Amino acid sequence: MMPSFIAVTQDFAVSPQLQAQDMAQVASQGYKTVVNNRPDEEGGPAQPRSADLAGAAQAAGLQYVYLPVVGGAITAEQAQAMGELLCTMPSPVLAFCRSGARSAQLFSLAQAAF
Repeated sequence: MMPSFIAVTQDFAVSPQLQAQDMAQVASQGYKTVVNNRPDEEGGPAQPRSADLAGAAQAAGLQYVYLPVVGGAITAEQAQAMGELLCTMPSPVLAFCRSGARSAQLFSLAQAAF
């Protein structure tokens, strides 16, 4: 079952961990860009790798960005990078991590940086 999305703004939402098979449904819900904020290997071997998610996202017609951040240790550079991609990538954007909380925090920091 695909996780539910939490709308933060009209053009940005967050989600818990997505799977490769979720990407077609993400696209069907109107999202244009997916941002993965979860570092590879964080959840062990059961966690899908970014490269596999990127392939599935591209096959579904989505833009895909890998911007991994560690909870409680988001840097100013990562917030700046998130802000830049929000300005340049097609919207709406769906960002995900393990729970969605890190992605929401990164979005908030990116908004403050711009």
